[in-house]
Amino acid sequence: MPTINVDNLEIYYEIHGEGPPLLLVAGLASDSQSWLSILEKLAASFKVIVFDNRGVGRTTPQGAATSIAQMADDCVGLARQLGVEKFHLLGHSMGGFIALETAIRFPEHVDKLIVAAAAATNSARNNLLFADWAADQNSGMDPERWFRNFFYWIFTAGFFDDAKSVQAALRFALDYPYPQSPAAFDKQVRAMAEFDRREKLCSVSAKTLVLAGSDDLLFPPEVCRSLANAIPQVEFYQIEQAAHSIFIEKPKEFTTAVLGFLGKD
Repeated sequence: MPTINVDNLEIYYEIHGEGPPLLLVAGLASDSQSWLSILEKLAASFKVIVFDNRGVGRTTPQGAATSIAQMADDCVGLARQLGVEKFHLLGHSMGGFIALETAIRFPEHVDKLIVAAAAATNSARNNLLFADWAADQNSGMDPERWFRNFFYWIFTAGFFDDAKSVQAALRFALDYPYPQSPAAFDKQVRAMAEFDRREKLCSVSAKTLVLAGSDDLLFPPEVCRSLANAIPQVEFYQIEQAAHSIFIEKPKEFTTAVLGFLGKD
C-alpha cells in the first residue's frame, strides 16, 4: 500500500497514467476512491495522482488535526516527495476549498486550477447542515439511513428513479473497508466552516476553470459563478442535469470539460 510521510501523516496515494501531473483532491467524507468514474479517462492523458485527505480513507492517523490550510500543505508535501514540482490541480467541494488554498499560497506549484462544485467559503446553511450530519453520526444514527439522507443532497432527483443504482451506491458506502470515523468527519466539517478566502481570490494567478452542476443544492450555479467572477483568469462551465456529485452522475461531460480546459495553451 503506497504511503508517504508528510507532517507526521502517512498519506495514502495512487498514481495512474503517464503525462503532465494532475492532482485530484476529494471532498468531504470522500477519498481517493471517489474518483473511480473518471480516473481511467483522465489517466489516458495525464499522470493522475489521487490520495486520501487527512481524516479519511487509508491516511493515518485519522484523528490528526484538520484544517483546509493543513490539507493544502499535504497536497504540496505529497507532490514534492513524489518529485513533482508543478501540477494541474482539480478539487471537488471541500477539495475545491483545498485547491483554492493551494493556488493562493503555493502559486509556484500550480499550473492550471479546476474548482468543481465549490466556493471561497461555505454558506451558513451548509455549515448548519453539515454540523447536523456530524451530530447524526455521533448520535449513532443507522448508517444506511445516514447515507440515504446524504445522497438526497448530492444526487439529482432522477438518480433515485433507478433503484438498482441507489442500492449499489448504498452498498458501496456501507461496505467500504476504510470508513471515516465520526470524529474525523466532524473535524472536516469544522475545517470547512472556518474557511474563507473571498478576499484572496484576486491573487489566484493560475488559469482557472470553475465547474458547476445545474442542480447542485449545496453549491448552486450562481454560487460557483460568483466564485468565477472573482478570479482573474477564469472560465466558467455549467454541466446540465448534474447535482453536487457532478463527476459521478455526468462523468463524460465532466471529463470532456476538464480535458478541454487542460488541453488549452
